[in-house]
Amino acid sequence: MAQSASPASGVTRRYASALFELAVSEKKIDAAEKDLARFDALLKGSDDLMRLVRSPVFSADDQLSAIDGILTKAKIGGLVGNFVRVVARNRRLFAMPDMLAAFRQLVAEHRGEASAEVTVAKALSTTQKKDLKTALKSVVGKDVAIEESVDPSLLGGMIVKVGSRQIDTSLRTKLSSLKLALKEVG
Repeated sequence: MAQSASPASGVTRRYASALFELAVSEKKIDAAEKDLARFDALLKGSDDLMRLVRSPVFSADDQLSAIDGILTKAKIGGLVGNFVRVVARNRRLFAMPDMLAAFRQLVAEHRGEASAEVTVAKALSTTQKKDLKTALKSVVGKDVAIEESVDPSLLGGMIVKVGSRQIDTSLRTKLSSLKLALKEVG
């Protein structure tokens, strides 16, 4: 993963590395990965939760109290529950989405996989994911862990990022290119 020079990228990597090392030492990588995926789904599924995580208006105590309630209700405890509480206590919740992505990348590297960020207009079916993994494996040369995100503004197609490579086959990009070409002609 190419790291940017921003201080946040260093923070996210350090937190993700700390969680990863704990998960490895306690032999709970799979459990941590599942709990983080559940927490990530909660974040992505709630604008209010995302606002709580990103807004500097809320105090550390307010964030910790709200996060504690959410984790308890979602039954996310143990390593991940403690990790998210520490992140909240240290006022780093704003970086949580990046920490989750960094953790997933560390897990993929640990398993000998490459990681790919795939943005699609509509969620991929199980068969489509399997086919995409097979196609990416033939290009990359090793198994690929896919992190999928949905962006309806793409209209169709997908954007795939593997390492420093990006492949954009989205309909939005093709229409933009066509529009630009038509402006140049006309």
